[in-house]
Amino acid sequence: MPVDQSVIGRKLPPSSMTVDAGRLRFFAQTIGETNPVFTDLDAAKAAGFTNLPVPPTFLFGIEFDNPDSFGWLAEMGVDLRRVLHGEQSFVYHSTAVAGDELTSTPTIGNVYSKKGGALEFIEKTSTITRADGELIAELKSVIVVRNPEVGQ
Repeated sequence: MPVDQSVIGRKLPPSSMTVDAGRLRFFAQTIGETNPVFTDLDAAKAAGFTNLPVPPTFLFGIEFDNPDSFGWLAEMGVDLRRVLHGEQSFVYHSTAVAGDELTSTPTIGNVYSKKGGALEFIEKTSTITRADGELIAELKSVIVVRNPEVGQ
């Protein structure tokens, strides 16, 4: 079933998290980050940060803290068994650090198809802000929905 174009511009529920230093260390180690600024508070402070900074790509995971982080796709009629992660991009405006309260506000930016509808693409943009409203980053993710029954 094709994704209805009327979802373009739809605001999704925001997600919030308080950035935890232990979680940042774990994430940095998991992605193989070797710069001590991401795992050692003294190194972070020596580099000019007030606390451990958020490693690259960490912000992508804020929305996964929601109990049903893919519910918005199911509401659109997308079969989650046919979903692939297609693309992710980040534009950073400021650096978040441990202790910051961050909010991700996502919106459906675009929906389009290729290969005669066999592949549908859902672009989701998210704005990440600190509790004081400061813009931290803008994220874009592209979700690919495979429709194998199309063209058969």
